[in-house]
Amino acid sequence: MKKMFSRLFLVFLSLGFGALLMGCGEDTNTSKTTNGLESIKQKGEITIGVFSDKPPFGFVNSTGENDGFDVYISRQIAKDLLGDSSKVKFELVEAASRVEFLKSGKVDVIMANFTQTKEREEVVDFATPYMKVALGVVSKNGEIQSVEDLKGKKLIINKGTTADFYFTKNHPEIELLKYDQNTEAFLALKDGRGAALAHDNLLVFAWAKENPEFAVGIGKLGDEDVIAPAVKKGDKELLEWLNNEIKTLNENGFMQEAYAKTLAPIYGEDQREAVLVAK
Repeated sequence: MKKMFSRLFLVFLSLGFGALLMGCGEDTNTSKTTNGLESIKQKGEITIGVFSDKPPFGFVNSTGENDGFDVYISRQIAKDLLGDSSKVKFELVEAASRVEFLKSGKVDVIMANFTQTKEREEVVDFATPYMKVALGVVSKNGEIQSVEDLKGKKLIINKGTTADFYFTKNHPEIELLKYDQNTEAFLALKDGRGAALAHDNLLVFAWAKENPEFAVGIGKLGDEDVIAPAVKKGDKELLEWLNNEIKTLNENGFMQEAYAKTLAPIYGEDQREAVLVAK
């Protein structure tokens, strides 16, 4: 009987040790960082996250196609990486979902007007920036001229945006109405659900131009930031390629071309230097 129990113990011990080794092997395999650049080349297509409702940067136009400044740049990225500007698949994202789309692998790159911040740098890797931006506040007839004017009133913002972070951190006394989509937020402003709306200043300037009963009373709030493409944290090969690509596009005149095609009709040629990182 003792011999039988001894043999059974040895069998269970060997099985347990083998399972432990198998488990260790699985952990080793899953810890490897995926090379996004090689994966993109193998599938022959790059997936880029863009907005559907943020003209003139990312939107779906009247013919149902993706359009705007970020989209224009994205197609050039596909052309330079894969030899064909059509080899890009656009995934429509919202401000609050951009990080998760990268983490989950739904997109290779985010080009959804993504402002580079210290908080975001902890969870994604940003490439070379291509645009400058600050916060702006738009209201009926531009009546909101300062943050002081917002006290006791409701301010409309989009979830997960720099406006959300800025007012939550610096002005907790101001009541925020938060929306997922830009279209919802601007409709709320038109309906009078809030006294003003805070977003990227370039966006609110463009929107106010199309809605003349509103005006931008605060044109620059907080620090001036930059907008840059973002990739999954740790994807070094794709990040390095994008760094070189955006640097080249900033220097070879492409960004000026993209501005002329998509932004100049809104902001005019005289705002080019204020918008673009490239000189």
